[in-house]
Amino acid sequence: MTASSRTADIRRLAVNDESAAKTALAALFADLFDLVAEGVAINRDQYSLNSLNGFFSAGGADYFFKFHQEDGEEAMTGEYYRADILARASLPVDMPVFVSNLPGEQVLVYRRRSDPRFSDVLRALDIAALDGHRDIVGEADAVAAERDLDASIARVYLDSLHPVTSEEAAAEPIHRLFHDRLVDMPGRRFPGGRFAGFYLGQMVRLPGAELGWEDFAARRLIVNGQPYRRSVGELFAAAGARLRPDLLADAGGVVAHGDAHNANVWYGEGPKLSFYDPAFAGESVPSLIAEAKATFHNVFAHPLWLYDPAEATRRFSAEVRLGDGTMAIDTDWALTPVRRALLAAKAELVWQPLLATLKARDLLPADWRDVIRFALFLCPTLVMNLRAGATTHTTTSSAIAFAVAVMVGSAPEGGEDEMTGFLDLVDPDR
Repeated sequence: MTASSRTADIRRLAVNDESAAKTALAALFADLFDLVAEGVAINRDQYSLNSLNGFFSAGGADYFFKFHQEDGEEAMTGEYYRADILARASLPVDMPVFVSNLPGEQVLVYRRRSDPRFSDVLRALDIAALDGHRDIVGEADAVAAERDLDASIARVYLDSLHPVTSEEAAAEPIHRLFHDRLVDMPGRRFPGGRFAGFYLGQMVRLPGAELGWEDFAARRLIVNGQPYRRSVGELFAAAGARLRPDLLADAGGVVAHGDAHNANVWYGEGPKLSFYDPAFAGESVPSLIAEAKATFHNVFAHPLWLYDPAEATRRFSAEVRLGDGTMAIDTDWALTPVRRALLAAKAELVWQPLLATLKARDLLPADWRDVIRFALFLCPTLVMNLRAGATTHTTTSSAIAFAVAVMVGSAPEGGEDEMTGFLDLVDPDR
């Protein structure tokens, strides 16, 4: 192993040779932190799409480790894992006891906690709702905890909002989650990155249909009878053009976690939520993408289809019909009540005050809806390969995935859906 890419090598080892991965992790902890790790365990975790986590003991103490590893990370510049930024802003964040933020060796080590992750709490609430239970125990507490956290996030966004230069905006590591996955580096050649590797030249298998990527990406989607203006291919191209890091300075920058999906959030006593794994935290995070990951992954990625495609396939259906340049997807997938409550909290407590303040300070671009939509669209399509058979997706979950991605990414031809309702609600002109 080369020192510059050990986390990538360990993630690869963990897939097929867990024993070797544990040995490599112990060596990593010894080299980085001078810790003699014992009992190294790797979690098999559906939420760890681009990361690895687990447990070990050293010097009589128990620890939890996690690292996020991006494609080509060893060639990157910029500082990662800046939990101190969030702590200084008085956001609730679990501070690691050991940190390495070197490219290719970016690791956080925490004191081990017994608290569940918020993602696990919410999954149980989803399952209870899908099983037909009403007045679900714990749902009100979970929503209240989310609202408390959202209020804190909004306060920090408004207090920290400031004009930024193109260079300052482009320097933030959050772009590794969005534009950098669309392009080849250096030079930001589009199409490239994960987009090209996942989809270009590949086959897309859906219920009753199999198409080449170019055919699939050019078709207009009709989801449950609602036609959408932009095709999948048009959405990728538009996101590649508009979400360039240097172009996102127009809406200012804020202090943000940047990757606060609920598998990076502890559900503690109170209940009270707290962040961890701030791999992409920053002080000048472009404001319109700062909350995109949390909005999509904590709401629209559920119930089940992104993180547990097999269970989603058991519980939901999807049918596909091809027309002249169109593809109709009909599905019974829908948000559960707790996810709607989380979306309402994000709208009321975070997005409404942020957008209103941007407008008042002349920092709200005219195409702000498109910027938000494109960021939300890239969340599922580039966090993992959505094609059936490429990873864990089935034809049914793949159809649901692309339907949801287009719904958040493109305005409909007419009428209203979950996303237009959300955007209307947060629009400072309405």
